[in-house]
Amino acid sequence: PLAPGEVIAAQSGAFERDPQESSTTDEELSRAGSPGSRGGGSSTTPDYGEKRLPQALIIGVKKGGTRALLEAIRAHPDVRAVGTEPHFFDRNYEKGLEWYRNVMPKTLEGQITMEKTPSYFVTNEAPRRIHSMAKDTKLIVVVRNPVTRAISDYTQTLSKKPEIPTFEVLAFKNRTLGLIDASWSAIRIGIYALHLENWLQYFPLSQILFVSGERLITDPAGEMAKVQDFLGLKRVVTEKHFYFNKTKGFPCLKKPEDSSAPRCLGKSKGRTHPKIDPDVIQRLRKFYKPFNVMFYQMTGQDFQWEQEESDK
Repeated sequence: PLAPGEVIAAQSGAFERDPQESSTTDEELSRAGSPGSRGGGSSTTPDYGEKRLPQALIIGVKKGGTRALLEAIRAHPDVRAVGTEPHFFDRNYEKGLEWYRNVMPKTLEGQITMEKTPSYFVTNEAPRRIHSMAKDTKLIVVVRNPVTRAISDYTQTLSKKPEIPTFEVLAFKNRTLGLIDASWSAIRIGIYALHLENWLQYFPLSQILFVSGERLITDPAGEMAKVQDFLGLKRVVTEKHFYFNKTKGFPCLKKPEDSSAPRCLGKSKGRTHPKIDPDVIQRLRKFYKPFNVMFYQMTGQDFQWEQEESDK
């Protein structure tokens, strides 16, 4: 397998979008930004205030836990967020900033406008485009063990296209030689160091918060405390907002006062992963290890993905 530098050189071309990535229609977006929609936060968006460009973005990563994070932060009264993914900085940029602003919910003075589109993190043009909108934009990246993330990504695609080849077939350029196919988006997204390099050309590390997708499950309140501090918000979303759903195997938000049911992620979350050949998982761990180490060095955070694997 190629050394990290070689893979980065080999893979530095434009990122190909996975056709299975969720896409949002214009109609959904116009509904998201309209008064009274659920797009605006923990309760219905009031028909007052004004639409502003977002001051904070959840930019990645796909299948990392971005939806869970968005739902949790929307429970904060000082946050208004679009429920759907606008995909402005990757797919809709030519529509212009006024279109983007119009998609946003109305906010009052002191409230933060947010959106999440996980594919931004792997889009070459996104850092420059966001920087030209507002260079002080706060960025949040939810990362997860790249091996688990790749399998989760594949599982999502498989649920939509049952006829696709097995994970093992897609993961290798050459199975006999153990050559991983880093051009397959499910693998490539998890080379976090490669993508982060692009962002650091435009934004200082202090403007990017890295959230652990694993800890978002084991300690959601702890991770949310970091998110609220980073956004300059009071710590309103705490332990009392979460309960553990044994069926799904992850935490859910307790019901807000103004709603009749707890907010749990949809049935597409927490899907059972297909059984993958242990040898393939082992090879993927070896492939990702140098990139993970590089990512820990770049961010100053050790996500202990190798540690996790040895515990199993």
